Amino acid sequence: MQLAFVLYKYFPFGGLQRDFMRIALECQRRGHAIRVYTMIWEGEVPDGFEVLIAPVKALFNHKRNEKFTAWVEADLARRPVERVIGFNKMPGLDVYYAADPCFEDKAQTLRNGLYRRWGRYKHFSDYERAVFAPESKTEVLMISEVQQPLFVKHYATPAGRFHLLPPGIAADRRAPANAGEIRAEFRREFKLADDDLLLVQIGSGFKTKGLDRSLKAVAALPRELKKRVRLIVIGQDDPKPFLLQMKALGISDQVDILKGRSDIPRFLLGADLLIHPAYNENTGTVLLEALVAGLPVLVTDVCGYAHYIAEADSGRVLPSPFEQDALNQLLAEMLADSAARARWGANGLAFADSADLYSMPQHAADVILAERP
Repeated sequence: MQLAFVLYKYFPFGGLQRDFMRIALECQRRGHAIRVYTMIWEGEVPDGFEVLIAPVKALFNHKRNEKFTAWVEADLARRPVERVIGFNKMPGLDVYYAADPCFEDKAQTLRNGLYRRWGRYKHFSDYERAVFAPESKTEVLMISEVQQPLFVKHYATPAGRFHLLPPGIAADRRAPANAGEIRAEFRREFKLADDDLLLVQIGSGFKTKGLDRSLKAVAALPRELKKRVRLIVIGQDDPKPFLLQMKALGISDQVDILKGRSDIPRFLLGADLLIHPAYNENTGTVLLEALVAGLPVLVTDVCGYAHYIAEADSGRVLPSPFEQDALNQLLAEMLADSAARARWGANGLAFADSADLYSMPQHAADVILAERP
């Protein structure tokens, strides 16, 4: 079967992008041909993938998206495929992977009425409706239980078109037998003393992920505890506003912001705590990557996968509405209590052995390749 995968941008360190790659590779492993349409591709192209990069440009993102859609449709008309799988909302999809939350709900609850008169709103609303409207035939791969009712509320999407997937944590995120050696070597490399406390925040999109909240929480730590703390931030984003915030808070010497990288498991094993105070997050794969590495987590409850942290008792979940003082206090408590961190880490490892946190690509491929009526 010839499959076409469509996404606006591929780079190796995005959550959506990594999910796309693992699903596409699973379909290829089952004997199917993979064609990819995108506007930007960063990184290596897997053997056997046909990657087509659209030569489209526009002043506004929504205009660029429309040009891209037309370009893809024209190529598919010349070279048809059996299935079109999209990782961004757009018309013409047989299967949509719902990595993003409901746009219409955010537009109605977080924006003023004037916003809904703009061309940008109409574009994203139309593209979402093309996927979720009752008359659409698109099958939807859901990764967040909390989002499905929102799509149904706004579009009356039939329940039978939703397919809830388990998480898909890569096996290399699990703590290996020599985790202690990797941790010791990592901490030597980063010049961390035995009593130093390493806090990590991992994920592209620093604003959405709540990096500003993390920096405030580090700055608010009690003086003696604060002296022992380092924060390493990893992700693809512009660090400039946060470098200015760090300087204003007087913590520039304690915080490093690194670009996305492929050795994240080393950081998860070498750290003492993952902080993830996101403003919104459909899932939050890094939460589970920390859990299966035995790293305690401090997370806001708006993240789709935060419930796993609560179920596993592998950290603390900050309830809504968000309060900075509450985050500050929880961070200080968690960093000061080494026995609790050891317990949370052990709980995460035990949970990783019993829960299905790994089979998302296989389940997604089942839906993509299923016979259609």
